[in-house]
Amino acid sequence: MKKFTFKGVLDGFRQSVQPHVFRQEQEIPEHLRIEHFAVKRTFRHGFPYSPTAFAFDPVQRLLAIGDKSGFIRILGRPGVDAHAKHEGESECAVILAEFLINEGALVTVTADDTVHLWSIRQKTPQVVQSLKFQRERITCIHLPVGSKWLYVGTERGNIHVVHVETFSLSGYIINWNKAIEVVRTSHPGAVIALCDNPIDANKLLIAFECGLLVLWDLKSKSAELRWQAAEPVKSVAWHYEGKYFVSSHTDGSICTWPTRPILKPQSVISPHAKISKEGVVEKCKPIYKVDLKTSEIGETFTIFSGGMPSEKSSKSNCITVVVGKSTTVLEMEHVVVDFIILCQNPWLCETQEPYAIAVLLQYDLVLIDLLTPGFPCFESPYPMDLHESPVTCCTYLTDCPSDLVPAFYSVGRSTTSKKAGFSEREWPINGGEWFPASCSYSEIVITGHQDGTLRFWDAGAGTLQILYKLKTAKVFEKPKNSPPDSGIENPLAVQHIHLCSESRRLCVAGSVGHVMLFKFRKAEVTSEVLTLEIPILYENFDDIYGTSPECDFIPHQVQKTESSESDKTDCPLKVKIGLHRKPPGFQTQLVCLTTGPNRRNVQITSICINSSYGLMAYGTEYGLVVIDIVQKICLLSAVCPDLYGANDPYSRNPRSPKRIENKEEQSRSPSSDQIHEGTAPIAGALTSCGRSKVIASGISSDRRSKDASEITLSDKIESGCDSDEIGNILASKSPFQEQIPSSLPSENTEAATSPSNSEIGATAQQAVQQQVSIQSETLRRSRSQDKLDGSFSRSRSSSMSSIDMSSSESVTSLAFIESYGKKIDGSCLATYLSNGHLTVHSLPSLRLLLDTDFLPLMELSFQTKCKQGIVDPMLSIWGQQIIVHEDTTQISKIFCFSHKGHGLYMATPTEIQKFTISSEFCHFILDMMGELYTSHEMPEQPKDGFFKGLFGGGTKSLDREELFGEQSGKANRSVAKHIPGPNLEQLGQRASTAASEISRAHQLAMERGEKLNLLEERAERMANQAQDFSGTAHQLMLKYKDKKWYQL
Repeated sequence: MKKFTFKGVLDGFRQSVQPHVFRQEQEIPEHLRIEHFAVKRTFRHGFPYSPTAFAFDPVQRLLAIGDKSGFIRILGRPGVDAHAKHEGESECAVILAEFLINEGALVTVTADDTVHLWSIRQKTPQVVQSLKFQRERITCIHLPVGSKWLYVGTERGNIHVVHVETFSLSGYIINWNKAIEVVRTSHPGAVIALCDNPIDANKLLIAFECGLLVLWDLKSKSAELRWQAAEPVKSVAWHYEGKYFVSSHTDGSICTWPTRPILKPQSVISPHAKISKEGVVEKCKPIYKVDLKTSEIGETFTIFSGGMPSEKSSKSNCITVVVGKSTTVLEMEHVVVDFIILCQNPWLCETQEPYAIAVLLQYDLVLIDLLTPGFPCFESPYPMDLHESPVTCCTYLTDCPSDLVPAFYSVGRSTTSKKAGFSEREWPINGGEWFPASCSYSEIVITGHQDGTLRFWDAGAGTLQILYKLKTAKVFEKPKNSPPDSGIENPLAVQHIHLCSESRRLCVAGSVGHVMLFKFRKAEVTSEVLTLEIPILYENFDDIYGTSPECDFIPHQVQKTESSESDKTDCPLKVKIGLHRKPPGFQTQLVCLTTGPNRRNVQITSICINSSYGLMAYGTEYGLVVIDIVQKICLLSAVCPDLYGANDPYSRNPRSPKRIENKEEQSRSPSSDQIHEGTAPIAGALTSCGRSKVIASGISSDRRSKDASEITLSDKIESGCDSDEIGNILASKSPFQEQIPSSLPSENTEAATSPSNSEIGATAQQAVQQQVSIQSETLRRSRSQDKLDGSFSRSRSSSMSSIDMSSSESVTSLAFIESYGKKIDGSCLATYLSNGHLTVHSLPSLRLLLDTDFLPLMELSFQTKCKQGIVDPMLSIWGQQIIVHEDTTQISKIFCFSHKGHGLYMATPTEIQKFTISSEFCHFILDMMGELYTSHEMPEQPKDGFFKGLFGGGTKSLDREELFGEQSGKANRSVAKHIPGPNLEQLGQRASTAASEISRAHQLAMERGEKLNLLEERAERMANQAQDFSGTAHQLMLKYKDKKWYQL
């Protein structure tokens, strides 16, 4: 028996009266600093949107494409892909482009009549200098091979000459009134084309818009020959011998003109015109461009675009190749913008040996093999087919498991293998150099398309290569009546994608409320697809639009997944029934068809999966659905008011929108809350770590009135168990959601007991309900507080009523969030805001690390349903008009963050732009880029043979420096203005430094040469002395050879 002592009693008393020591929560160290972040656009993939200009360097084997937005893309071998943009006033369409062959430079002309010189000797093209024409519009340019003088034709019919090295305007000018006949009384129009005679550089061929063709003598400054075509001219091309040229016209004809004075062309042909019985030639469309090239065996290739019959049933987008008497018509899928014949020889005065045709289409780049019979196409190594079906959403995954990319590639070889019908020759655009310098982690981009396909791309090492293609249409039956051009959105369009890279499970949400679950397998299986029909059940649904706080909602939960015939909806998609063969890759396991009240289709607003707990959750415009992916049953189907419950302790009394509290509120625009109170995040990223899981759901207000538009708010936060895991936050403005992004990482990450993998069946449903209740309290708190703060933020209309305040609530953000159960390193929250700013906050303190102007929302407006948006009339009071786009959730689907500080967005409907917020990766990016310019010897200009020189048939050179240089006089300063490039001074300093280094090396070499000469002289003198000594010794030996010793 234990004895009680006085000391023990005192000790017990002391312990009972001592205050309880609360255990302080362990602080989480934050290691991220401001210097760790820097925003930089890295790589752009896809096809240039709306291309307008085309150029090719036959020696460097580089291809340049300019588009209507002022961007230029320079392509070489796979991995050599440079992207640049005209800045300032020249941020407009690139109308013309031409390479300085083998010089590492490119000349472009923009729509503001500015000529730019680009240097491509570095990895990133840079503008060296520019020349802006102030009085005349530029219509064409021509740069002869090996020349430093650029001919510039204008809309007024004049031709100017520009020195490309100094970008100075020459005093030499060809005025239109001197080029035309004296008896001509009308203006000839704009200069359409310029090209010099291949064998006589002194002769320049000028084609005017009206059909006037002039052969201009540069030295005599006069017109040597003139021809007048019957139809307006579109293009001209010389034969390599310089004896004749051809011209294409607007009536679909090609005329041949010899270099002698004639009134009519030597021949006129309409290649695709049909002649009726009465002998009438059918009208044809214009031939936009014609070109002549000659092979080594003497075959002449006449290649042109257009010229097809004008009738509606005829083909329009065609390239025609005429070789001798053989004519081949190559039909293109899109409109032909331009084409270039690729030749081995850059000089025009001899056979060029054509081997391919590069055709720039409106939505594609096609290369045609001229050396293979039938003229097949080359298989492109670039991801130019990214937009084969419009991209509706995309996902970017970095730091994936190392075996994921090989797994996708192994199952995708059958679908991405080389197709039949392509040329067996290698891709001819192989300029530049590229050495793969990939990161230590793999990168995967998943794009969802309008036709229901998903494409998996390997985005590592700065390239984008197709890995695998998944067609979700195979899961459903083909619709019986589906007009292809009905204007209705494709029901198969992919709206949301979520991939668990660890378990290789894929969730895909469509546009008509269907959610598909896929499991990746390398073996083929034959199985049946399980379908769950999940209706959103709601009592008193008519009150969903009401704002009365007394409205009680009775939650309904789907216990049974089977539905009767009367419950089936008129969904346009029906899952295939029975056993079906599933090829290797992602195989369908489950399809959830969700319908709303009155059998209407619902929109899936968010989706997420947690394989470790066997749960899949997705939000709809009406509520939340949670699925057990192990037992394949529905655990929860609840509308948004059910998440709050019937007993809401917070007041939600409606307030009249016409009530004015103070003068400040009276003078404020209804939309000013959205501008001044806070900026709505469109996309963001969160890094967190821990063990316990919770489900976070954001609630958004969605107005049913079509007249009053409102940005749909979406807060999507994704995280994982890695310390570097990043998810997405998709959000926009709502009256009760501004505090959610800041509260979710702190309040909503409380530890919740979640079942293990072995306990999913019985306790998963209970765990889900507990997790949802945690979120409901926070959401009610945020909802009530924001509701009292400002009611005007719900509307952008200048006039509001109580009816306009009616709204429904939908789940617009959903994620399984990790609680902070252990120390983490490098956690941050990156957010893209609707004002175009990119912000980064440290976690968990939310300390601002980066805030920079990144991307205007207007640049992504091509993805919105309302192309022009809505202009708020109240904002014009302050002298500004802000266009508010309705479908910001659609924009958020094409803007995403990933691990390691990477992200991407759809810059155009056809291009993906990657970026990074990591300063470390910004320094590493140059090592991943390819070299554009490489050292190549310029082919020698062909020399004239003896007989050609004897009979005057050889080429005639022209001293352009003497003709266009200082002796030509000074140019009028008002014609053009020289604009130095942003890096011209730096380039000048580098050039001067290089020149000084070269002169120093030259001086050292001279000194070394002098020393070598002295050494050589000394060696020669010593050799002579040694030879003299040898001769003297030999004579002495002969003298004493026969004498005895006593005779010496």
